[in-house]
Amino acid sequence: MAEFTLNGRTKVKTLKANFKENFGATLRVYKSATCKGAFADDDATLASIRAEGAKGGDLVVKGNMQVGNFEKKVAELYGIGVQVANADDSKLADNSITLTAAGK
Repeated sequence: MAEFTLNGRTKVKTLKANFKENFGATLRVYKSATCKGAFADDDATLASIRAEGAKGGDLVVKGNMQVGNFEKKVAELYGIGVQVANADDSKLADNSITLTAAGK
């Protein structure tokens, strides 16, 4: 099963590349937890864009994790918003499917 770990030292571009490689889906990363406004800079680390009060830490991302749970966990840990989209980035994935299913 595909999985990877992310932490505060992970760059946004590395996170997006690992996500695409492991699950086939596209990951959109935003500067705010609400997923409104600007996308995060690809060269920024998760720690550098983490919201004040967000605890940070490591997160093991597995293919059987539901899209909604993954998005919620990233928001809790880092205070940033992520949205999982299909492989060609044309529409957002349903929150109730797994990360692996989102890339198919």
